[in-house]
Amino acid sequence: QLQLVESGGGLVQAGGSLSLSCAASRRTYSNYDMGWFRQAPGKEREFVASVSWSGVTTYYTDSVKGRFTISRDFAKDTVYLQMKSLKPEDTAVYYCAARPPGYSSSDSYHAHTYRYWGQGTQVTVSS
Repeated sequence: QLQLVESGGGLVQAGGSLSLSCAASRRTYSNYDMGWFRQAPGKEREFVASVSWSGVTTYYTDSVKGRFTISRDFAKDTVYLQMKSLKPEDTAVYYCAARPPGYSSSDSYHAHTYRYWGQGTQVTVSS
């Protein structure tokens, strides 16, 4: 069982920055693709960003391209989501997720391909 724990959420003004972290419970997470998703009140969970098991390939949803950066630190068993130029529409609960090997990187935006999920961390951007 792989456990994921997110941290770093909070309240920030529009235009500000936040950095989210997702700590994995075991080293074998290094074989997993990792993703960040978010869910705003009354909306479905949506894909934000993903990074391949190697750390080489990343994907972003269009609305965050150029503002968010996903990365992973294998030494710390941690995945990060650095967010800048935040907008009120970025307000949501952000979830970290992991999926085992065997999936195509091109479908990393599909939530159903991820097996493990964190508990989520709230990000609120005020206008």
